[in-house]
Amino acid sequence: MKTVLLTGVTGFIAKRVALKFLEAGYAVRGSLRSPDRVEEVRAALRPHLADAAALDRLSFVTLDLLRDEGWAEALAGVDALIHTASPFPLSEPKDPDALIRPAREGALRALRAAQAAGVHRVVLTSSVVAVIYPASPHADRPLTEADWTDPDSPMVGAYAKSKTLAERAAWDFVAEHPEMQLSTINPGLVAGEPLDSHYGSSLEVVERVLRGRDPMLPNIAFPVVDVADVAAMHLRAAERDAAIGERFIAAEAGTVPMPQIGAWLAEAYPDRRIPTRTAPNWLLKVMGLFDPAVRQLRGQLGYQPRVSSSKAAEILGIDFTPARQALLKSAQWLTAANKV
Repeated sequence: MKTVLLTGVTGFIAKRVALKFLEAGYAVRGSLRSPDRVEEVRAALRPHLADAAALDRLSFVTLDLLRDEGWAEALAGVDALIHTASPFPLSEPKDPDALIRPAREGALRALRAAQAAGVHRVVLTSSVVAVIYPASPHADRPLTEADWTDPDSPMVGAYAKSKTLAERAAWDFVAEHPEMQLSTINPGLVAGEPLDSHYGSSLEVVERVLRGRDPMLPNIAFPVVDVADVAAMHLRAAERDAAIGERFIAAEAGTVPMPQIGAWLAEAYPDRRIPTRTAPNWLLKVMGLFDPAVRQLRGQLGYQPRVSSSKAAEILGIDFTPARQALLKSAQWLTAANKV
């Protein structure tokens, strides 16, 4: 039986990744910052496992992205490291280093500890934001894994910068240590069904639109992916040699504008006052003076990056859930759980 160390196991994506690896027969050693959340993870996974005994293969360790303690012991006897842990804010922080430092240092700390423990296979959860803001966006073709975000672009906020610098640091480390076998998964806006109510900020976009909080929606767009597809990509990347040394965009090809998300949700929930009109850019700039969640979007107004998902299809065999379906699954879960 193979064992993986899954960092950040309490996360929205990570819980799905844990489920996927347990279903495939792995032992999963999940890291968390506080042992107080152990039962939360077990409770989230339990009803979704066909074999209840699979929970016996789930164990826990306490780790911190900014501290060395515990990493050597956590990686002992492990076959692969699945590094999902990284801060994900609800709004732009006052100090960008609050995100950048734990993301970059955490990735390097995990890689160094894996190398020292003789664990060479690593799958790292990055983000599509490390791809879609290059210095010179290409209007004539979709963006691919060959593209990299320019951390100094005016479109790039602290979160995108943290994910870009962390992934760059990981690939630089692997270049210096060629025995390390790295793959990165770069999800777009992650939708779909959470396993429990601890889904952080991942479903914030759907939640906000369903609440009808804004009279109009910003002229911005996202690649979209179902969380179940993201989890499947982590498992397949860990198991397939062809994935070594590769980045994988995790999103259905293309991009989805916010007003389109509003239109899909308004069609599905006609009794709700869901906005579908596009807000003029000047209004968003004014709203950003008072709303931090809007403020961090101002640099992206009017930008609609297209992405290609062909590599994930060719190497990992992923047939992505359509974006509309993934977003409606989120909406159905949020409404059924009385979250909106």
